[in-house]
Amino acid sequence: MGPDDRRAVRRVVVAGAGMAGVQTAVALREQGFTGTVTVIGAEPHQPYDRPPLSKAVLLGTAEGSAFDVDFDALGIELVLGREVTGLRPADHALDTEAGPVPYDVLVVATGAEPVRLPGAEGVPGVHLLRTLDDAERLRPVLARQHDVVVVGAGWIGAEFATAAREAGCAVTVVEAADRPLAGALPPEVAAPMTAWYADAGAELRTHARVARVEPGTVLLDDGTRLPAGAVVVGIGARPATAWLAGSGVALGAHGEVVADAGLRTSVPDVYAVGDCASFPSARYGERLLVHHWDNALQGPRTVAANILGEATGEAPQVYDPVPYFWSEQFGRFVQYAGHHGAADATLWRGDPSGPAWTVCWLRETRLVALLAVGRPRDLAQGRRLIESGTPMNPTLLTDPARPLKKATTT
Repeated sequence: MGPDDRRAVRRVVVAGAGMAGVQTAVALREQGFTGTVTVIGAEPHQPYDRPPLSKAVLLGTAEGSAFDVDFDALGIELVLGREVTGLRPADHALDTEAGPVPYDVLVVATGAEPVRLPGAEGVPGVHLLRTLDDAERLRPVLARQHDVVVVGAGWIGAEFATAAREAGCAVTVVEAADRPLAGALPPEVAAPMTAWYADAGAELRTHARVARVEPGTVLLDDGTRLPAGAVVVGIGARPATAWLAGSGVALGAHGEVVADAGLRTSVPDVYAVGDCASFPSARYGERLLVHHWDNALQGPRTVAANILGEATGEAPQVYDPVPYFWSEQFGRFVQYAGHHGAADATLWRGDPSGPAWTVCWLRETRLVALLAVGRPRDLAQGRRLIESGTPMNPTLLTDPARPLKKATTT
């Protein structure tokens, strides 16, 4: 946009009706945008939150997880049950299966889609857990207390295994790596979590690769046959960006939209936020792709501010959060903040074989990340210490009885 038409943003279209898309629309209104806001979602359901899917919705203790947002009162137009199929930036047009939608500014918030297990598609009893419909299909499986095989010992696999054990199912979790959470945590940090499965009565098989899935059976590549009334696949997610092919929007190595520090894409008047977009972090000196709820909550505020700021000629806001997520699994509350990739020291607070402990990652005495198991106060204080970059005293830090905020060098 040139200086003469800065105030011409009258129509913002948001592609994606998950947390990131909905929060972008809400933030635009909260920050004073008075133009048209349209949110286009592929699912027919009212927009909903995902964390309850692997917990309360699955076990039937919640009837839904719809966002508590009055879209009508905010003047947000919802277009549901409509897939986006392409983008033509030169025409300022978003293509959908029901025809093109014009925009002044587009926000890409299409999230991520689960990675499917090769050879398992179309086999009866194979499930993913990403959508409300997925959770609804799995509820009767748990109610009938089927033998369940979970493929993948990541966050979603552990959460589903937890729910299945609570429902009384026999649960076997198969993981190709040598430990749970292999893609997320270093070996020495993930190792204590291996025991959580047995404690909960679930069997964890590591170094286990699925050769094929047949109705009622999972066959491993070592010849083991596992009975499976249901198979739940949790082997990761990838950004849902295939529809952007040919649009000129730059994508990264994982298929994510490569956004800048203000969450703008490589083409004019198009932003990207949430699970589908990476952003450069000055804090960590690398580009981050964060597939977690908090990122989909925080990023939209920056997007909304920059859409409004562009109209008034303000300098763009920079998005550089301390990533955060949490998981409830096997009776434990697990929280993580930061990014440990560039750490040069790992320090423990408490005994990892016990019920509550924390791992702290430092770089040059400054806290860059921490994982807290049953220690929410460590997480809250540690997150603030990461944000402030306060130098830590390693000796004081390893005393689990000392509050983290009192383990600094000052």
